[in-house]
Amino acid sequence: MEMDALAGLDEEQRAVAEAVSGPVVVLAGAGTGKTRAITHRIAHAAAIGAHEPRRTLAVTFTNRAAGEMRARLAALGVEGVSARTFHASALRQLRYFWPRLTGSAFPALLPSKARLVAEAARACGISVDSAQLRDLVTDLEWAKARELGPDSLPVERQWSLDRPQIAAVIDAYDEAKTSAGVIDFEDVLAMLAELLETRPDVADEIRTQYRWFTVDEYQDVSPLQHRVLRLWLGERDDVCVVGDVSQTIYSFAGASASYLLDFNREFSHATSVRLVNCYRCSGPIVSHANALVAGRPGALSLRAVKSAGVEPELNSHADDVAEAEAVADAVRAKIAKGTSAQHIAVLYRVNAQSAELERAFAERGIPLTMRGSERFFDRGEVREAVTRLRGAARGGSEGPAGEQSRAVLSAMGWSAAPPESAGAVRERWESLDALVTLADEMTSEADLTALVAELDRRASAQHAPASNAVTLASLHAAKGLEWECVFIVGCSEGLLPLSHAKTDEELEEERRLLYVGVTRAKGFLSMTWARSRQPGGRESREPSRFLVDLKMPGAQGKAEGFIARGSGSLTKDRKRTGPARCRICRKALVTPPERTLGRCRTCPSSIDADLLDALKAWRKGEATERDVPAYVVFTDATLTAIAEQKPTDEPGLLAIPGIGPAKLEAFGSVLLRLVGEAGDPALDLASDGNVGLKLAQDPNPA
Repeated sequence: MEMDALAGLDEEQRAVAEAVSGPVVVLAGAGTGKTRAITHRIAHAAAIGAHEPRRTLAVTFTNRAAGEMRARLAALGVEGVSARTFHASALRQLRYFWPRLTGSAFPALLPSKARLVAEAARACGISVDSAQLRDLVTDLEWAKARELGPDSLPVERQWSLDRPQIAAVIDAYDEAKTSAGVIDFEDVLAMLAELLETRPDVADEIRTQYRWFTVDEYQDVSPLQHRVLRLWLGERDDVCVVGDVSQTIYSFAGASASYLLDFNREFSHATSVRLVNCYRCSGPIVSHANALVAGRPGALSLRAVKSAGVEPELNSHADDVAEAEAVADAVRAKIAKGTSAQHIAVLYRVNAQSAELERAFAERGIPLTMRGSERFFDRGEVREAVTRLRGAARGGSEGPAGEQSRAVLSAMGWSAAPPESAGAVRERWESLDALVTLADEMTSEADLTALVAELDRRASAQHAPASNAVTLASLHAAKGLEWECVFIVGCSEGLLPLSHAKTDEELEEERRLLYVGVTRAKGFLSMTWARSRQPGGRESREPSRFLVDLKMPGAQGKAEGFIARGSGSLTKDRKRTGPARCRICRKALVTPPERTLGRCRTCPSSIDADLLDALKAWRKGEATERDVPAYVVFTDATLTAIAEQKPTDEPGLLAIPGIGPAKLEAFGSVLLRLVGEAGDPALDLASDGNVGLKLAQDPNPA
C-alpha cells in the first residue's frame, strides 16, 4: 500500500505525501494536483502507521470537494477518514453533545437568512428591495465570520447601509432568531467554539476522536473558522493546510488569506512545500495567468507541464448582444469541429450577464446547463428520478441501464429532444438528461441496479453527472472546476473589475477572480468585452485594466471596432447602426425576446396564425429528416417573428435574430416561399371557397 500511495506523484507532490508529521503548509497553484497530493499524504500516512484513518479529519469548503476527497481516498483503499466541510463537521459535533449538555432538542437550522433579515430590517424601519437584501445578508455574514458585534463594525468597510443601521439590523436579527428558536450556520461555528472553550471535557473528547487534521482551500478560512480549528487542535500541531493566495475570492464573506501567509509564523517549525507544476493549462495560458498575479504577495509562478498550446485571444464587440452572439457562434464552431459541449464553459462576473448568452445559445440550438448553488442530488426532480429508478430496479426491470432509464424517466417528462422553452422546464429536463447520459456511459452489462448503486455513490460524494451541454457560470461558481475551452465575457471596466470595487483590496480580489477564470481553461481561452451595453448605445466602455497586465493585443484603450486575437492579427468587427427599435412604436427594444420579435411586448401583434402553423409544420418535417430537435432548425421566437414581419427578401430574413448566413443559405428560399404563399390572396381564395367572407375581412386584398 505504501508504494501505491506514492506511485504516480511528481517530486513536489511526493514531498507533500511524505511530510506526515507536525505542521505542514502546502502552497499549491491552480492545476498542480493539490487534492491528489493531500489525499495521497493521508493514504501514505495510514500505510506506514503514522496516522489512524478513523482519527483523521479532512476539512474543505464545499460538499462537492469533500465528496471528491472521500472518493479519492476510497480509491486508494483508505476507509474511515472523515471528510466534511467546516460547517458540517461543527454541526455534527454540536448535535452530538447538545442533548447531553442541555437536555433539550437541538434548535432548528435556518436554511436561509433572507426572510428573518428582511423582518429585522422592517423592525428597524428600513425598507430594502431584493438586491439590497442580498447585500445586507452578505454584510451580516461577513461580520459574524469576522466575529464582530454591532459595536465593533469597522469604518473602512463599504456597508450596504449606514453603520448604525447595520448594527441595529444585526441586533434585531439575533432577537428574531431567538424568538423563532432557530440558529444559522455562523451560530453553529460560534456555539461550538464557545463549547470547546468552556467545557474541557467536551474538548478532550473531540481531541481524542480527531488527532490529525487536513484543511483544503486554506486561503478561504475566516477568523471564526480559524478559531474552531485551533480549538480542535488544542496544544497539538498535527495539521496540514493547503491553499493558493491567488485564488482568494471570498473576502466579501469574511475569508482571509492571512492565515495561509502567516502559517510559518503561527507554527515556526512547519514544513513548507510548493506545488507549481501546472498539469491543467497549456503553456500560453499559464504565461498569461502568471502575468496577471506577478508581484502579488504570496503569488506562485506556475510552471506549465504542457508547454505548447494556442495563444489566448481577446475579442471586442460593439455591444453585449453582439458579444453574446459572437461567443455562441464560436462555441458552435468548436462543437462542429469535434469538441464536446460539456468541455466548454462561458464565464461571467455577474449573473445578469447570462440573459443575452442564454438567448443567443437558444437561437442556435446549443444545449446549456447553468452552474448554480443548488446541489444536483438535492433537486426535487433528481430525488424523484432516483426513487423511481430504485423502484424499477427492485421490481426486476431487465435490460441495459440506458434503455431502462429512458423508459422510467419518460414518465417524468424526459424526451430525446430537449424542450424549446427555457426556465424551470428546461432545467428539469437537463437534470433528467444527465441521468440518462450517465446510464448510457455505463458498460453494456450494467442494469438499473448498477445504475442506482452508482447514483448512490455519486450522491454520497456529491459527484453530479454531466449532461452534454455547454456550462454557463459565474466566475465564483467556476472555482474548483475545469474545461477544455473557456470563454470569459464582459472583460471591461465596470464589469471586471466591478464598478463598486474601489479600494486596493477590493480591486485585488477582482484580479484574483479573473485569475481563477483564466486557470479554468485547459487548452483554449477566449476573453471578450463589449464597447456598449445595448445595440446603438454610446461606446463608452474600456477594456479591463487587467487585460493590460495580461499583455493582450488591443487592450490599450478602446479597440476602435477591431477584434484583437492572441496571434496579434486584427479583424474588423461589425458595426451596429443604432439600437433595435420596435417596428410599431419605434421605441428602443431592451429585452432579448423583444429584439427577436422586433416589437415591444406591449405593442399589438400582427401575427399570421396560418403562416405560423405552416412554418411549424415545415420545421417539424425538417427536424425529423435531419434527426435533430426542432429548435435546432429554428426557435419558436424566430418563427413567430417571421410570421409577424413576413419578410419578402433575404435582407429581411437576415434582419430577424436567429437567422444567420448559414441558415439563410440552407432555408432562405423555402421560408420566402412559405411567406409568399401566405400573402397570396389567390391562394387564400383557392383554399377557402367563401370569397365574400375573405373580402369582408380584407376589403382591399391587393
